[in-house]
Amino acid sequence: MHALLVLTLANIRSFLRDRAALFWTIAFPLIFIFLFGSIFSGGGSEPRDLGWVDEDGSARAATVREAFDATEDVVLTTGTRDDVLAKMREGDVDAVVVVPSGFGAAVDTATAGQGGPPARIEVYTDPSQSQQTGATFQLVGAVLGQLNLQMTGRGPAIVPQPQTIQTQDLTFISYLVPSILGMALMQLGVFSAIPLVADREKLILKRLNATPLRRWQLVGSNVVMRLLIAIVQTGIIVAAGAVFFDVQMSGNLLALAALVVLGSMSFIALGYVIASFAKTEEAANGMTSVVQFPLMFLSGTFFPIAAMPDVLKSVALVLPLTYLSDALRQVMVDGTPFAPLWVCFAVLIGFLVVCFGIAARFFRWQ
Repeated sequence: MHALLVLTLANIRSFLRDRAALFWTIAFPLIFIFLFGSIFSGGGSEPRDLGWVDEDGSARAATVREAFDATEDVVLTTGTRDDVLAKMREGDVDAVVVVPSGFGAAVDTATAGQGGPPARIEVYTDPSQSQQTGATFQLVGAVLGQLNLQMTGRGPAIVPQPQTIQTQDLTFISYLVPSILGMALMQLGVFSAIPLVADREKLILKRLNATPLRRWQLVGSNVVMRLLIAIVQTGIIVAAGAVFFDVQMSGNLLALAALVVLGSMSFIALGYVIASFAKTEEAANGMTSVVQFPLMFLSGTFFPIAAMPDVLKSVALVLPLTYLSDALRQVMVDGTPFAPLWVCFAVLIGFLVVCFGIAARFFRWQ
């Protein structure tokens, strides 16, 4: 273990001295986030298209409806709870207001002489669209504030009860941040081929192979180094999305960590496959580009796969980055799945096993 630790630290120092590697690993993904985030931040319209569900049918509910109708630029879509929530999932409305059964009686109790607990209306928003959610509650709060003043002149008679629902209408930046993380992990792994081939050309691998060090220690130190970089990458990208564009993590951190490790190892294995067949550093650069660009642009990194032509959709189905990015979106922002999460894990595990087998068979030390 001591040899593995020493080799890992040596690899990290070597990586930090390589400015090109630092750029492609850390700066390049951040450039995409800030470039597209500055253009599309706040993505999605203001919350003016509201679903309206009246399960009470009282005069009090009608009064609340009139107050929303009188608000400038607000358009209400009326229907049953199931119908209107389905419209919200499809992105046809921005939020849903539900007046529950018993609302009128609760308002009468709250405004009686002795007073009582305030009546509640349910407000459904999408937690992955934090800016739109904030604007929704600002609008609802303003409407209910006026009504409360008219009804009581003191404590609130009506308060909103927040509810959450996941829609298919992610903001662009919420879609982009997990995708950029997937792209960064892919590049981290694929670009591992270039220093490996360079070291083989310079006979460094041959000399290391002649030392008492075991091969698993040499390979393991390189893999551990890149996994540590992947963790740093993840922290930087997630922090940039949260701090500058208010992208909120809504998933399980353990699932995210598992995906980062599995995705990194899958593409590191692909990097070793490239290094197995590239005879020169120039060839490794060319092969890396040939692999990288289709993965980057045909895996739904910058736009949903559903928007692609049918031919390209078929290509996306066989690309591992499709499943890594899709899984990251599901875990990080509750994105609508392209494939079930277990399928994404299974594809990445299968890809890792296949690439590991090919690299174990064909990788050359000299």
